[in-house]
Amino acid sequence: MPQETPQQPITLVHMTTVPQSLFFLSGQVGYMKERGFNVYAVSSPGEFLSRFAEQERIGVHPVEMPRRITPLRDAAAVVRIWTALRRIRPHIVHAHTPKGGVLGMIGAWLAGVPVRIYHMHGLPCTTATGWKRILLMWSERIACGLAHQVLCVSASVRRVAVDSRLCRRKKIKVLAQGSINGIDATGRFNHARLPPTLREETRRRHGIPPDALVLGFIGRIVRNKGLIELAGAWALLRREFPALRLMLVGPYEAQDPIPPEVDRQLRDDVRVHLIGENWNVAPLYAAMDVLALPTYREGFPTVLLEAAAMSVPVVATRVPGCIDAVQDGVTGLLVPPYDADSLAVAIGRYLRNADLRERHGAAARERVLRDFRPEGIWQAVHHEYLRCLRRQDGASRVEAPEQPEQVEAGQRRPAA
Repeated sequence: MPQETPQQPITLVHMTTVPQSLFFLSGQVGYMKERGFNVYAVSSPGEFLSRFAEQERIGVHPVEMPRRITPLRDAAAVVRIWTALRRIRPHIVHAHTPKGGVLGMIGAWLAGVPVRIYHMHGLPCTTATGWKRILLMWSERIACGLAHQVLCVSASVRRVAVDSRLCRRKKIKVLAQGSINGIDATGRFNHARLPPTLREETRRRHGIPPDALVLGFIGRIVRNKGLIELAGAWALLRREFPALRLMLVGPYEAQDPIPPEVDRQLRDDVRVHLIGENWNVAPLYAAMDVLALPTYREGFPTVLLEAAAMSVPVVATRVPGCIDAVQDGVTGLLVPPYDADSLAVAIGRYLRNADLRERHGAAARERVLRDFRPEGIWQAVHHEYLRCLRRQDGASRVEAPEQPEQVEAGQRRPAA
């Protein structure tokens, strides 16, 4: 099928609260540029914004967007977003994450952007309480209301959004099989292409014996990621498995801190390895035997797909987002949230049974290769852009194809 391209360049702006989130779009930006799009990014200033601009070779506009609810600073951010959009004059604004979504949709609406897309990555309101929950729910309703189209990273989160009356059913959809950008399982997260000594070298670098069993966690070290339950499960497992080590990868954050006693428990344990923030995660997956993500809420956790691509079995919680990423009993195990005992039992099943780890890990990788290729997500997003432009009287600029174009063989997402 011939490749469909815009008759004139289409200007697209991606918007996120923090620039680290832009790296989830690595490769997708280049895909759109190859198809005639001019791409920009708007996000909070910092090193990561400059790095993304250099990696993807696009223009960026720094606008400070605090993660917390800060009415005066948020209003100032909307003004700066409006100013940037009036300068760029985009055809499409594609805003991501809750805060970037609502600020981006307000700014784009004020600037008269022809196509406004809000991408729902998750719903923080589901675990919030009191006035904060009310504000977060109204924030989602505003973002969805001002968007022409709402995209969602997973079917389970879409159901929550519709059932909670955050968005009309006909306005929100999941592209392809879900996720924000797919997973590069043939390149970056392909253990067959990594050095055979990488597992042992990574363990040695972090002081982990070569014959140890390694339980891993990758994510922000915060309460909502289930660190309290993980610490509880670890206390049970470390007694039963003397050779077990726990590897925690990710930054501590002050916004949702873990309790001081849990922090001390982890820091004082010589068998717990605190790696800190590390974006080169493939070697860390290679060093793991099992990955745990006992989170309270997710959108579509990329970490579970990355582990799957590396044939690492996972134990996650039965919450929206995780239930899309894990096929319980096939590619991993699901347990109830807030339940350290159940978490320990599930992890213990894997630690006792190497054959089960291998079988579930292989099934997980096979599923990622089948359902979560980056190219599949990219072409679905591209088709959605063209469809939205045509619907918003953009036919003079673009002709939307009848179906997504075919993808060239061997095309992969570059490493972030």
